[in-house]
Amino acid sequence: MLIRSCSSGIPAVVAEAARAEGMDAERMARRIAAGRIVIPANPARRHRPCAIGQGCTVKVNVNVGTSGSRCEYALEEKKAKAALDNGADAIMDLSTGGDLVAIRKKMLALDTTVGTVPVYEAVRRAGNAADVDADLLFKVIREHCKQGVDFLTLHCGVNRQALDALKLDPRLMGVVSRGGTFHCAMMMLRDEENPLFSEFDYLLEILAEHDVTISLGDGMRPGCLQDAGKLAKSVEYVTLGTLAQRALAAGVQRMIEGPGHMPYDQVGYNVRMIKEITAHAPLYLLGPIVTDIAPGYDHVVAAIGGAEACRNGADFLCMVSPSEHLALPDVEDIIEGTRIAKIAAHVGDTVRRHEGYRMEREVQMAEARHDLDWDAQFRLALYGDHAKAIHVRDGDTDTCSMCGDLCAIKMVRELFEGAASKKKE
Repeated sequence: MLIRSCSSGIPAVVAEAARAEGMDAERMARRIAAGRIVIPANPARRHRPCAIGQGCTVKVNVNVGTSGSRCEYALEEKKAKAALDNGADAIMDLSTGGDLVAIRKKMLALDTTVGTVPVYEAVRRAGNAADVDADLLFKVIREHCKQGVDFLTLHCGVNRQALDALKLDPRLMGVVSRGGTFHCAMMMLRDEENPLFSEFDYLLEILAEHDVTISLGDGMRPGCLQDAGKLAKSVEYVTLGTLAQRALAAGVQRMIEGPGHMPYDQVGYNVRMIKEITAHAPLYLLGPIVTDIAPGYDHVVAAIGGAEACRNGADFLCMVSPSEHLALPDVEDIIEGTRIAKIAAHVGDTVRRHEGYRMEREVQMAEARHDLDWDAQFRLALYGDHAKAIHVRDGDTDTCSMCGDLCAIKMVRELFEGAASKKKE
């Protein structure tokens, strides 16, 4: 297992990831052993490693997958490749329609970290959530591990205590996590505890056997701003903290998911609280969504919340597309959502490291803008193709067409150059 290997040396995957991060390999190994960095890398398949956590750049995951109403394998593969081409660091296959093993095989053929949510497939096989028992759920989890999945979102914190909290302090939106809802239904309809919680040690044995990372799912995340202060999510936080400690003790890499929809001024507090409760385990989140009234622009809303979350310690952003809450995303939605998430991640990098805004690329961009060096600006831009297409709309000029001959940069530069020339004379 990677955690235990890092306690006695530097595994090859750690050395490779450390080089990509510009981090000392011994330091990365120590942080993996301490549970502050994870490298989801199932030994069953080889791919470019992705280090997530303390001292690493903020990573971006992109969700793809079929649904019951739209099931096109080639489209999902195209979406995954588009995400990777636009900077995604990982892909999650959330497929619920069609041959789930076949579509997962396509995702696992890509040179990237891949995650899944096994309970989706378990429910499909059973026909409904009430008929999913522990044997079926663990069987599916083991199959995903054997097939080569690197990390699994498992809603172990959705237990009877969290369900009681939901009943005690009702929420407007109830439970919005699909996986969380499945587990609530299983508990209520079968009158049993969530097997992922009650048999957590057995789950860890499976994950340890295959060296698969667990992403402790946020099944009780609030689904609207009005539910952000309700009890259920906080009860789940505490449970995930305990489970995170048990996973680390068992040598299983783990991430924490959270926290959902919440007001902007609550993002930092919640992120810091999760990090403290979980001993600074890597934090993986979607959003947070900081307003509920911008459907069609939820990717922008999520980027605002995500940048603030990163400032307070979040490590891994899940892309939100323009079609979030509206429809299954198409390729253009995936591209747009990935790009916006990468921008949020970069903003996070500028504040996570001491004077991160002084990174070489930022300095070079400032110099290129001063020099009106458009080729350099497009080369340094996160998405230079898009920037160039906008710039040349009104012709290839030496300034932008908004300012034209009244360009402040050009005038100030000429003024200072002229003054310097006169001084020499």
